[in-house]
Amino acid sequence: MPRNYVDLDENRLDGRPRLTTDRTRITITSTRKRWIRKNPDLTDALDFWSFAGAAANVAMQIGWPEVAYGVMESKVESGALMHHPWKRARTTTQYLAVAILGTDAERHAYREAVNGAHRHVRSDENSPVAYNAFNRELQMWVAACLYIGFEDSHQLLHGILPPDELEHFYRKASTLGTTLQVTEEMWPATRADFEVYWNTACERVEFDDRTKRFVNDLVDLRMIAWPLRFQFHNLLRFLTIGFLPPLFREKLDLEWTEDDRRRFEHLFIFVAFVNRFLPKFVRHGGSYVLMRDLRRRINKGTKLI
Repeated sequence: MPRNYVDLDENRLDGRPRLTTDRTRITITSTRKRWIRKNPDLTDALDFWSFAGAAANVAMQIGWPEVAYGVMESKVESGALMHHPWKRARTTTQYLAVAILGTDAERHAYREAVNGAHRHVRSDENSPVAYNAFNRELQMWVAACLYIGFEDSHQLLHGILPPDELEHFYRKASTLGTTLQVTEEMWPATRADFEVYWNTACERVEFDDRTKRFVNDLVDLRMIAWPLRFQFHNLLRFLTIGFLPPLFREKLDLEWTEDDRRRFEHLFIFVAFVNRFLPKFVRHGGSYVLMRDLRRRINKGTKLI
């Protein structure tokens, strides 16, 4: 675990209380197990509904200013979220698929491809904050956000996992970071260690005016054609705000009421009910299609991203 985030004192040096899970995580109240095998792991979390919170996850990642400006100022135009949203969605979801389902060789190949793009993502003299896409602490934060997204969506669909099953679910999560430059030693060893890391790392979350505008453009689907934006804007905005923990919503000035929370959880009760009647190849099919595409690209020697 990065040492600069480990501080087990009850209060910060500035006297403020440490952040706790009720501020840094969404509220999930259902403990009813919903059609899931015992001891699930990340491979069980690749249900397509797990990606309903994708925009919220991006908003969480850019809660660290260095990540935000790395994204907003990126000189890699071909992978820019606001210019090429579908390609960015494909490369991001393919990264998640290979991190969770891929072999060591496939992860290495994808790491090299991403490294080629990341070499151009670094601050210059005009940047308000210093950043470098190869910074392992920034990558650790992004990977932690990705894990939180999978854990939250899985528990929304299947109920809160008891501690032993949650530990098993977390066990292989390090590949979300080690598929890039995060080392195994940096990744918190246990789920309890991860919670300490997460709550402490969230103390660095801050959004300036430019980042807030970027997040609003993201949830308002400014990067896609108007007809699609018109059809899905309200749903995406509702899902995005619902997947954001209270700390993030408050810092982004986003309103979320208790009625909204109940509607959000009831939506996932309904989705979970419908999901149980869908075969796994339908629910997880997108990830396996992305893995086949990756293997085809590797075999043909074509660009991976």
